[in-house]
Amino acid sequence: MLTSVTLSATLLLAKQLIAQPSITPNDAQCQTILEDRLQKMSFKIEKMNFGEVKNFYARRGNSAPVLLFAGHTDVVPPGPLDKWTSPPFEPTIRNGALYGRGAADMKSSLAAMVCACEQFIEENPRYSGSIAFLITSDEEGPSTDGTKRVVAELLKRNENINWCIVGEASSENKFGDVIKVGRRGSLNGTLKIHGKQGHIAYPQKADNPIHKSLAALNELTQIQWDQGNEYFPPTSFQISNLHSSSGATNVIPGELEAIFNFRFGTPSTVDGLKQQVLSTLNKHGLKYDIDWKYSGEPFFSQPGELFNAATAAIEKVAQIKPRPSTDGGTSDGRFIFKTGCEILEIGPINQSIHQINEHINVKDLDLLTQVYYEILTALLAKKT
Repeated sequence: MLTSVTLSATLLLAKQLIAQPSITPNDAQCQTILEDRLQKMSFKIEKMNFGEVKNFYARRGNSAPVLLFAGHTDVVPPGPLDKWTSPPFEPTIRNGALYGRGAADMKSSLAAMVCACEQFIEENPRYSGSIAFLITSDEEGPSTDGTKRVVAELLKRNENINWCIVGEASSENKFGDVIKVGRRGSLNGTLKIHGKQGHIAYPQKADNPIHKSLAALNELTQIQWDQGNEYFPPTSFQISNLHSSSGATNVIPGELEAIFNFRFGTPSTVDGLKQQVLSTLNKHGLKYDIDWKYSGEPFFSQPGELFNAATAAIEKVAQIKPRPSTDGGTSDGRFIFKTGCEILEIGPINQSIHQINEHINVKDLDLLTQVYYEILTALLAKKT
């Protein structure tokens, strides 16, 4: 079982990581700190760096099954420093909470993973299977040279992974109330609708792209793209930006730019969403160009042994029954899912992530460490 020494070690490690100004893709010294701790547990460390991005894959054991802990050391920029109550890279405890950039997303999770493993291995030196870590400094950025590249290398050599826990901040209102069993996909579009610029007093000599596009854009906002399913809500279409200006109030613009985003689950496909957008635009006779950016594919992990172990652990430790969910933004889970493993996201409350004064309740940090420890015990401890 976990001791107060283990829990204190988790807090100390979390503070040590938060103190590193690892703004994406810079890792600062986070991965060195983690590697040192893992090497002391006899993990084999493989540095897998690409460009500016630092990654490592660590494994202890050579047999199946394999439980992988995955996460990122990079953080988003802190924003205006004068808005922080305490400096973002000076971890500070106030009113029972640990403050600092990365406290919730996701340096506390990394600390909890490492410390849970330390205690588990001390108690179970000859556990069944293997424990692995996949850590990147490219989750908050483009996500091209991080987990995506490492997973591609693992697939090339047929590295087997049975279960994966990603330490993203999954909880919503109370620690443990939500487990992420997948994520929605993200499809972005930049639409340029072409008209003809002219004097606002002579509209008959111009072609106003704003007027022309209103009906089509409104229709796109009203479409029910799918019904969703048990785990995914219906697809969401949101226009995030409209821009059309010549810089003068008496000029009809010649072009309107609309930026939009789909968040969608497995009931829809990228090709299907694109085709319905194009059909709608064509129906209204618009002249347009459109650029697409597919920034994240949806994935869903069928609940199995890992989900059962995680649910039991959270019920035991946090006294709450977690709800499976797929909401929120994208995560690196979409890359790890390609290995065929069962994958979950289990982490602290996400209410302050990417915000000024990001923080995590210190008690929740202890609970998270205990949950990871209980999952390790349920899946890998040898039964007597």
